[in-house]
Amino acid sequence: MTTQYLAAGTVGNPVANIAIFGLFVAVTMVVVIRASRNNASAADYFTGGRGFSGPQNGIAIAGDYLSAASFLGIAGAIAVYGYDGFLYSIGFLVAWLVALLMVAEMLRNTGKFTMADVLSFRLRERPVRTAAALSTLTVSLFYLLAQMAGAGGLVALLLDIDDRAGQSVVIAVVGVLMIVYVLVGGMKGTTWVQIIKAVLLITGAALMTVMVLAKFGFNFSDILGSAQQMVSDSTNKAVASRDVLAPGAQYGANETSKLNFVSLGLALVLGTAGLPHVLMRFYTVPTAKEARRSVVWAIALIGAFYLFTLVLGYGAAAIVGPDKILAAAGGQNSAAPLLAFELGGVVLLGVISAVAFATILAVVAGLTITAAASFAHDIYGSVLKRGKADESAQVRVSRITAVVIGVLAIGLGILANGQNIAFLVALAFAVAAAANLPTIVYSLFWRRFNTTGALWSMYGGLVSTIVLIVFSPAVSGSKSAMLPGSDFDWFPLSNPGIVSIPLAFALGVIGTFVGGRTPENPAKAAEMEVRSLTGVGAEKAVVH
Repeated sequence: MTTQYLAAGTVGNPVANIAIFGLFVAVTMVVVIRASRNNASAADYFTGGRGFSGPQNGIAIAGDYLSAASFLGIAGAIAVYGYDGFLYSIGFLVAWLVALLMVAEMLRNTGKFTMADVLSFRLRERPVRTAAALSTLTVSLFYLLAQMAGAGGLVALLLDIDDRAGQSVVIAVVGVLMIVYVLVGGMKGTTWVQIIKAVLLITGAALMTVMVLAKFGFNFSDILGSAQQMVSDSTNKAVASRDVLAPGAQYGANETSKLNFVSLGLALVLGTAGLPHVLMRFYTVPTAKEARRSVVWAIALIGAFYLFTLVLGYGAAAIVGPDKILAAAGGQNSAAPLLAFELGGVVLLGVISAVAFATILAVVAGLTITAAASFAHDIYGSVLKRGKADESAQVRVSRITAVVIGVLAIGLGILANGQNIAFLVALAFAVAAAANLPTIVYSLFWRRFNTTGALWSMYGGLVSTIVLIVFSPAVSGSKSAMLPGSDFDWFPLSNPGIVSIPLAFALGVIGTFVGGRTPENPAKAAEMEVRSLTGVGAEKAVVH
């Protein structure tokens, strides 16, 4: 077997890489087809019939949450920026405490299929469901954009495809596979794919962590020292000047970059509790107790994984070196695959890359079914058909929506190809935190909250976040931007969370006082409070 470090940084044997990945796709497709045999109702298709236990759902949540950003993006960010890259891990993990303590159990008790069930429970249904569905679709597309970008970079590295046209074809193939998973398996099939993927990903990361530690005599200090030495020896002056063991390599250059980090941290910590595809997982368990158990399991698995990323990131810097990582076809995102190749050759590279690709497929499938279910259940079933659409029609519309979302995701993924995917996911978190979280919190905990407040908060948070992202350095004005040839970045921060999230919370309060002095439906507000806290009536359909 020949080692390849081509101009693009391709490594390994492309045939072996694609064969291992093809095996995974075949196995998971069999699982999806078997799971789909029991999809007899909308509840089966959208929530898996609420038939998953807490541990099963917790593993699936970990599979949903540990995306390409966690494995490829964070490992690469740590390898190149050190301490500042690990802050992504901290933010993603701490965010789960917000989800556990504030929303997990209450959402499960109050809703049925989607986040909009909760938000519209005691408010005017049609406008609130419409806003919630639009928010869900937007967050899902931003998240899909990140996963597709990761797919392009990963396959560029594995299959010796160093031109954007070839990578675009690969992104399209990933999109098609994602659509097939969702169309065939629904939530049951998607959940089992996520469980398989989570076990493989955490096992693979644990194996690589042990191998890295063994290479340095299980002395983590030696890994850190070697990583700093490799960085200092870099031929890139900007890289060589970094102290990757201390804060500031990425976010400490000036006051703007420090403010950018605060904005990023705010989006990461608050975003998880507003992510529709994560929130929807709470509806796949039969009881509130299982919802709590699933989050505890998820926190344990996700916490262990993010500790692994610390070793993998610094290990990649020490063993592979930042120069080879940045020269590879996937850029920063190639750190973990390159480390796998150095540790175990073509076989380990193929296995880890297949797991990374499986990560992308499982996450995009979960995102797609969430967005499709939201459109079918909230827009089509509740708004357009006013609750009179039968279940088979909703499932059919959901499948059509999945195809449309898949096509959009392919186009956006091609546009974002080459970006650091941990950063791209942080943008999705910013949208979720601004557009969804304030309304969720107010709906659950503030009786006076009304429809005007909900609409102001959701639309204000959604529009302000998107506008600030479009006019940020993430989109134009720099070589690493999505549109490097353009320059319209009048907003200085790459992540808008520090502006859009407080604005959305404020708009919720202002809109509520503008909308009226008394609760719109005191009886419904009281029912929602009892139901969210006790679970009484949680098994009943949400009917308006």
